Amino acid sequence: MSDALLNALAEALAEVVTLIDTCDDDLLDPDTAVKWLESTGFLLDRLPPADRRELAALVRRAAGRHSEDGWRGDLLRVPDGFGLDDDQHERYCDAVEHLVEEFARAVRDVDPSTPVPTCPGWTVADLVKHHGTTHRWMEHVVRTRATERVWAREVPLDLPEQPSAYPDWMARNAEAALRTVRKVDPDLPMWSYGADQRVAFFPRRLLFEAVIHLADAELALGREPRIAAGTAADGIEEFLENLPHYSWIAERVGALPDGSIAFLAEDTGAAWTISFGGAGFSWTKTASAAPVAVAAPAADLLLLLYGRRRPDADHFTVTGRRAVLDAWLRATAF
Repeated sequence: MSDALLNALAEALAEVVTLIDTCDDDLLDPDTAVKWLESTGFLLDRLPPADRRELAALVRRAAGRHSEDGWRGDLLRVPDGFGLDDDQHERYCDAVEHLVEEFARAVRDVDPSTPVPTCPGWTVADLVKHHGTTHRWMEHVVRTRATERVWAREVPLDLPEQPSAYPDWMARNAEAALRTVRKVDPDLPMWSYGADQRVAFFPRRLLFEAVIHLADAELALGREPRIAAGTAADGIEEFLENLPHYSWIAERVGALPDGSIAFLAEDTGAAWTISFGGAGFSWTKTASAAPVAVAAPAADLLLLLYGRRRPDADHFTVTGRRAVLDAWLRATAF
């Protein structure tokens, strides 16, 4: 791609975003404006950090071609508005830190024997132990720069005797994991059990471990999970990217009859169509024709994919062949 084209695209993006952001409410519905901007932010969040920084530089260069007026200032705010200069690796780490703190607060004073309905057979103690084990295992894997699979059972847990002490143990493990991950170049190649064979795999995976298990805890306590739409959309893509590498799921998906499902995020405008069957598993970021379509806010779609919501809940509009969706959900259950 030529420099001229890159500059033109960056300037066009900045101008459109600024027009949407500064448009009067009587000309553009504010909810529509927010939806468009959130969709744009989600797409930009998926760019590698180097590309995000380059885009920020191109937008500032475009702003510099305008005179010293309000429009120039509006354009200069675009990179900050989308966090283009932020380190995505650090952003994932910050998000994990915040969610782990929320999780610890949610479970610290709860009876450890409280059932967790979204994880049949588990109690809150089991949930906290699992979450803490994941952090301890990932810290070990990244610190040792693993080149092949390491099983969690191979990592000493130092688990407290009393389940009531599990939340603080989990929090300490999370702190250790984040200290280790933050010190390592995210582009460093290493083993992972997912699609991304770099250190960068681990903070992103920890984020969605935290998102889903915080939701488990909240639902167990009778609360509604609150997941930001952009985070949920990223979580959907992280799930789809890694699914072929989860052998215990990929085998079940490979045994399904040919089918496809369209997922539509009503709040961000994002869409994904998954296909499976004899030709293998694939997905696109489009709303293609499919035997069944599911529409809901992005957070509810994420919880559906992880089996934390059922498709007959009020959150979802399902059209088409429900049996195709049900078969997919059974095959992908963790």
